[in-house]
Amino acid sequence: MWGQRLFAGTAVAQSVSFPGLVQMDEDTHYNKVEDVVGSHVEDAVTFWAQNVSKNKDIMKIGCSLSEACPLANSVFGNLDPKKIYGGLFSEDKCWYRCKVLKTISDDKCLVRYIDYGNTEILNRSDIVEIPPELQFSSIAKKYRLWGLQIPSGQEVTQFDQGRTFLGSLIFEKEIKMRIKATYQDGTVIAQAEYGTVDIGEEVAKKGFAEKCRLTSGIDACEAKKPDPNQLALRSLKNPIPLWGRRSNQSTFSRPKGHFNGRLTLDVKYETSAGNHVTFPKESLAAGDFNLGSNVSLAKIKQDQKLIEENEKLKTEKEVLLENYKALELKVEQTAQELQQEKTATMDLTKHLESTLKTCVGTRLKNLAAKVELLKEIRHINISIRFGNDLSDAMQVLDEGSFTTLASLNELEKIWAEYNVAQEKIQTCLNENEGNILIAERNEVQQKLFVAIDVFILEVDDLPLDKRLKTLQDLATSLESVYGKAKEGTNNSEETLRKFYDWQCTKREEFASIRSETESSLQHLVAWFQSSQKVFDLSLDEPLTSEDLIGNIDEILEKTESCVCKELELSLIFKKQMIDCLNKSPNVDYLLSIKKTLKGLKAQLRWKLVEKSNLEESDDHDGTEIEKIKQEITQLRNSVFQEIYHEREEYEKLNSLTQKWFPELPLLYPEIGLLKYMNSGGLLTMSLERDLLDTEPMKELSSKRPLVCSEVNGQPVLLKGYSVDVDTEGRVIQRAASYHRACGYAKEESGLLPLIFLFLCKSDPVAYLMVPYYPKANLSAVQASMPLTSEEALKVMKGVARGLHTLHSANIIHGSLHQNNVFALNREQGIVGDYDFTKSESQRASVNAMVGGLSLLSPELKTGKPPSASSDLYAYGCLFLWLSVQNQEFETNEDGIPKVDQFHLDDNVKSLLCSLIYFRSSMTAEQVLNAECFLLPKGKSIPIPEKEIECTQHRREDESKMESLERYSEKTRNGPTV
Repeated sequence: MWGQRLFAGTAVAQSVSFPGLVQMDEDTHYNKVEDVVGSHVEDAVTFWAQNVSKNKDIMKIGCSLSEACPLANSVFGNLDPKKIYGGLFSEDKCWYRCKVLKTISDDKCLVRYIDYGNTEILNRSDIVEIPPELQFSSIAKKYRLWGLQIPSGQEVTQFDQGRTFLGSLIFEKEIKMRIKATYQDGTVIAQAEYGTVDIGEEVAKKGFAEKCRLTSGIDACEAKKPDPNQLALRSLKNPIPLWGRRSNQSTFSRPKGHFNGRLTLDVKYETSAGNHVTFPKESLAAGDFNLGSNVSLAKIKQDQKLIEENEKLKTEKEVLLENYKALELKVEQTAQELQQEKTATMDLTKHLESTLKTCVGTRLKNLAAKVELLKEIRHINISIRFGNDLSDAMQVLDEGSFTTLASLNELEKIWAEYNVAQEKIQTCLNENEGNILIAERNEVQQKLFVAIDVFILEVDDLPLDKRLKTLQDLATSLESVYGKAKEGTNNSEETLRKFYDWQCTKREEFASIRSETESSLQHLVAWFQSSQKVFDLSLDEPLTSEDLIGNIDEILEKTESCVCKELELSLIFKKQMIDCLNKSPNVDYLLSIKKTLKGLKAQLRWKLVEKSNLEESDDHDGTEIEKIKQEITQLRNSVFQEIYHEREEYEKLNSLTQKWFPELPLLYPEIGLLKYMNSGGLLTMSLERDLLDTEPMKELSSKRPLVCSEVNGQPVLLKGYSVDVDTEGRVIQRAASYHRACGYAKEESGLLPLIFLFLCKSDPVAYLMVPYYPKANLSAVQASMPLTSEEALKVMKGVARGLHTLHSANIIHGSLHQNNVFALNREQGIVGDYDFTKSESQRASVNAMVGGLSLLSPELKTGKPPSASSDLYAYGCLFLWLSVQNQEFETNEDGIPKVDQFHLDDNVKSLLCSLIYFRSSMTAEQVLNAECFLLPKGKSIPIPEKEIECTQHRREDESKMESLERYSEKTRNGPTV
């Protein structure tokens, strides 16, 4: 043999020292022969095998593991690579001893079955602790063919072919191993022989391995030996011949020494995961193969190819069988569906046949029932009194006399119960108790509906003069529930006109449908009359079917359609009222808005991160950054759009809660309705600064508003305020009070509305969103094109309305000046908001100037707290500044302007004197109702008495200020503490 010739002479072989190689005693180990059975192949020169004498031990180990492992605990923590565990083989679900080669992840490990040599990736749950008596050395040994190594740079395909070839020679074959040496890791270097066939020589002839050079010896072979872990992982990716099913351990009990002189290849391939693929147990040779003769490797290769083709055909056969079964199942299902369709069609045919026999009778019977119902409805609504009650009442409201109705007293009693039930729900804090109160309220509500119906019927029976007084009493009861109607919103003429137009439209629609119904019924009656003559045998005059009027099917269809339309129109209003009364508010839309808003904010955050990463990269693309900026802008706009929708939905639910459903905050605490109501209807939310695209914190000292893109077509501003834990609460409270005052007066508030309040999550900053009116404040307007006297009157009337709104809510502005008073379209004046982080005194301490005139009132200069009077003084100074244009002011020693030096409208001058000299007796409501705001346009007639009165007021005020100044000077000259 070439392996023996390579190391001819024992002296030479024993005198060479190799690194990593354990030297063997010539008498005890060198050339020792072992009979083994191949169990697993790693590569073309490396395989695992079991000693034939260990067959019974393997069976005992299997029995012990099957009893102990199912009851053992799964492993946890770090696994010891030197320790032996029990592993559940994935193919046959049996337990085998294994060692952990590598931890793949937290729940997966690469293990080697030490009694067979193959590897597999297992879950930790399939690895268990085994008893100490099973902790002994492995049955299988790792062998390496003597004098061979894997060629460097061998391709994967050739590598796999080499494993396959070696597997066909040694797998489950009883071979003789002549031991030459042993590596430190336990790998045995041996010469493998199967009969007279040198397995190593056959592998080398096929080119799957090469001979080691004598100069490098076994250390060169060792250098070529791959890493076991890498080889195991590579085996998992590349299928190789595997060992047979270990569940049948009796395989190793067969005598394999002689095989009756035949080489029988029971080749079983093993996949890298440890799965079994058993080759057919057929002889690779067509005839008998004599072990003493030369082995025809070409024949073996040809037989292997036949085996592979056979396996391929088997696989194709299995696929075809599966397809056949699937088609067979589909055909069966189709047949069942066709049978069901056939049965349904037959049933439908029978039903149609039976229906056709009674079709005309059934249609006429149904039509008769509908006509009977229509008669009842017409009897109730005599003379088509479709919405005429209100018209009749308007014509005869002042006729007759009044008597008290019993139903009115009952109605008021039940209404009082309803109010009490609503109040209980408003004060309830427990959800279970609230459900009980809601059920009780609903019962009272049903009683209220019945009482209203009884009351209406009783009112209908009254003379119209009695109805007037009764309705007035009813209006009083309604005011106790809904509140008194506002005079400014009463537009009865417009309401009556709309009602009249609606009434006319409905009357025409109803009359048209009723006319069609009567026409179709008459046509049907005429058909029956003509049919009677056809079937009357006593008549001498012969008639035929052609003499009938029209087609009965068409006549019935037309009549049914007209009757149904009239019934639907007659009953539709009652149905709408019932649906309206039984309808309850739904918060699903608000929740969907919140969900959409959350998603948009998440997208915006990711886009901001993406933009930041691109800007920080060295090779960033300007076009890509610009595209992302546009997407960020669109996402921001979408966020604000959804916030607007959220506010609108909150307003609707708030209105419903205030009027009809006080239980909403209790039933749906997750929507935060109670928080919205407590904030005065000002939507407050927390957002990241980046989502608002605001300026850095260092620029907040300027209080310069930050312009945002349009929201709902309206330009908006964000005003930033630096806050801390204490001031944040006060900002929310002051902003809520301002917004609540704004909401009471709606569009007539005269105030700059607050849209949203944003609180930054990571920064101590609060942002107020308000409408943006560019170049609309008084300072900008007067600098570009000053207001005319008529425009100034319109603007200042709006400003007075804004101050009246604030003062009515006990709010002092304290910061009224030309930069936060706006003239919208040069005719609508509104008061801007103020710094919500400051108190009234802090806001009023700033001495604002306009045209050289101080807007700080005299009492503020002396240290008194700000008041409504100080706001009116600043208002009067602004009004005077607008009225005199660019004229210079004359002031006294206290800075109070002299009004009489200017030629002004008498009513305007009179108001200015009152505001500047005697404002303590003035209110914003009185200013709003001043004559200068009530007179028609044009110059008023001068009144000398007014001029004299204004001069006297000014002199008295100057005298008072002189006395006050002397007192102050005396105080300053006094002793200092």
